[in-house]
Amino acid sequence: MRILITGANGFVGPYVCEAIAQIFGRTAVTIPTARDRCDDPLLGPLAGLDITDPVAVDAAITDVNPDVIIHLAGIAAPAVANSDWKEAWRIHVSGTLNIAHAVLRRAPDCVLLSVGSGLVYGDSARSGAPMDEATLLAPMDEYASTKAAADLALGALASRGLRAIRIRPFNHTGPRQSDGFFLPNMAMQIARIEAGLQPPVIKVGNLEAERDFLHVRDVAKAYALAVRNAGSLPSGAILNIASGTAYKMRTLLDRLLATANVGIRVEQDPARMRPADLPRIVGNPGLAHRLLGWTPRYCIDEILAEVLGHCRGIVSAQR
Repeated sequence: MRILITGANGFVGPYVCEAIAQIFGRTAVTIPTARDRCDDPLLGPLAGLDITDPVAVDAAITDVNPDVIIHLAGIAAPAVANSDWKEAWRIHVSGTLNIAHAVLRRAPDCVLLSVGSGLVYGDSARSGAPMDEATLLAPMDEYASTKAAADLALGALASRGLRAIRIRPFNHTGPRQSDGFFLPNMAMQIARIEAGLQPPVIKVGNLEAERDFLHVRDVAKAYALAVRNAGSLPSGAILNIASGTAYKMRTLLDRLLATANVGIRVEQDPARMRPADLPRIVGNPGLAHRLLGWTPRYCIDEILAEVLGHCRGIVSAQR
């Protein structure tokens, strides 16, 4: 089995390659790519594949003739996508459609596993109930809107023969995630404070929001299991990847602070408050459990411990 991976040098890519190797062993070959040709410290040399270039995408799919494409390429941080809406639409929508149409033309038996986002449910989260795959899409910003548009476009192409699996992961974190995200940001600040590199104060925004968190390894395993079960999934299938449990950001920060070896004060920063924050976002993972046999392995305390341990290691190496 030949598995082409777009955006493999992002946060999730190396974990996906690891999960594929664990589940398939030598029966699968991964072809990881990045936007530009590069040497990745974890994956080694990566071929360049700019998904916004339809000619390059067509050539790559013709050359590789993949059995599966795991489409990870995209803008990871919602704030970045929201700050440049043209680029968000170009990458998330045009880039995804470039891949889908090239698959239809050049590798019609290929399965396209496209990674979207649980944020596509948007305003529907106001009910507070865990959202399943039938929940109305109601995106609230450019990031979620572009992810939803690509998701819907793939669903339409499935009726024209595209073998597509649409994955909607909720929040996931773990070692090596950018500190532009909440948990690694808090953990990195704690590690720097412990090392005496910043004052013992952490400034925060809204800590009352509740979010559903998974370990990135659990998410990567779900993607690999979706590949393994692709033959039994209907074309256009949608799968939420979530824990089904929401935690207040305050609770998560308190658990991190409880393991710090120095006293740390928390201060609310009005500049970090986002009035549009949804109070609770939690996914219903029941379908993934039933169709993939997937269950998260890591509990929230294990996730927090790994993230903080990784940040401490980075700070220690920099000293």
